[in-house]
Amino acid sequence: MYPSAVHGEAVHHGSSEIYDGIIQIRSVARDPGSRAKIAVISNDSSIDPVGACVGMRGSRVQAVVGELQGEKIDIIPWSQDPASFIVNALQPAEVSKVVLDEDAERIEVVVPDEQLSLAIGRRGQNVRLASQLTGWDIDIMTEAEESERRQKEFNERTALFMEALDVDEMVGQVLASEGFAAVEELAYVELDEIASIEGFDEDTASELQTRAREYLERLEAEMDAKRVALGVSDELRTINGMTSQMLVAPR
Repeated sequence: MYPSAVHGEAVHHGSSEIYDGIIQIRSVARDPGSRAKIAVISNDSSIDPVGACVGMRGSRVQAVVGELQGEKIDIIPWSQDPASFIVNALQPAEVSKVVLDEDAERIEVVVPDEQLSLAIGRRGQNVRLASQLTGWDIDIMTEAEESERRQKEFNERTALFMEALDVDEMVGQVLASEGFAAVEELAYVELDEIASIEGFDEDTASELQTRAREYLERLEAEMDAKRVALGVSDELRTINGMTSQMLVAPR
């Protein structure tokens, strides 16, 4: 039975709001015979689309479940906001945090440790159906895993600033905690963004920015020397936006 068959059964079993167009089924994802997720939206703000489809004490949805030989059905409110829709789609699991990468149509979802198996579902069914329903790739991690990753990234940024700027660990940690992720950001950001950090002043900011730019210049010179050694032509180096680092990157 195809997704449209679920739509047909829902209408057949008394959801007159769907038949009349007040409630629309926007998306369906199924493992036939096992589980389905259906995203619904109401064109009338006074009508709860999920409640209308579930029916009094679940009567409407249970009628459809009966027609589909016990296939479990999750009815979910559709949302044009991808983060909200994905959180809804992962029900019954609870979500702590989401991070969207809209260009890649991928979302990172953080769940409490005890919710991981529920979010993924048996044999990955819950997250797979949520992904099909929303059209997004969904990566799930626990709060502990996210915390560990954030600490690792923080340590890596701190070490980078310590080496590149020749500063002590405390200064490196302050820059990392202020959200700076790369030396380039420090080199070209407005000076007052650095100077406004607690414990810093304009002289400190100017010195850090000078060191950041000198580091990038040294890096570019090293990459340019490597480019020459590899025999990459000077003409390629003149292409707008092309850097020596790009030219010597392994293919």
